[in-house]
Amino acid sequence: MVGIYKKALRVLGIAESYVRGKSRESLLAGVVMRGDFIIDGFAFTKITVGGMDATEGVLRIYKLLNREDISIIMLNGCIIAWFNIIDVDRVYEETGRPVIVVTYEESEGIEDFIKRYFPEDAEERIRMYRKLGSRQFFRLKTGYTVYIRTQGITYRDACVILNRFTVTGSVPEPLRVARLLARQINKNILARNY
Repeated sequence: MVGIYKKALRVLGIAESYVRGKSRESLLAGVVMRGDFIIDGFAFTKITVGGMDATEGVLRIYKLLNREDISIIMLNGCIIAWFNIIDVDRVYEETGRPVIVVTYEESEGIEDFIKRYFPEDAEERIRMYRKLGSRQFFRLKTGYTVYIRTQGITYRDACVILNRFTVTGSVPEPLRVARLLARQINKNILARNY
């Protein structure tokens, strides 16, 4: 079991940024954050908006960091970059690190959207979506609600980690910082190109 109470526990938080309708690629940012909120690593990669390469993007970030001391991988969603679905089981199997996926809104599902927007590979996308399983509701110590999926870690331990790494609001710090980095870099790239 991961030492969830260790001061030096390291979480790799991964979040994305892209501009809908303008970007063909989404920027993934990975931030390594210790349990005392010290950031001691980051990496970036790109995935295809509307593609099927999100899992490879997450694994690429993990490999780029080349860090044996990462204890947990935290994802800001597992259906990113316009229906690019992350295979959470595969991320766990290939990294050997527990995975916590955090989302922030209720959803009635996406199968109808997949059929509408991706008729050519709808069957594969729906298979991947169903493989994710259901999400579990959790109310953070901050009073905000999140919805989580886990792999390789119990729901209880995942909740301890989320409370430990969430200072304010609903977004855990590793994900908040990764999202800020991805957004700012994307903003700078867009400003340069227009």
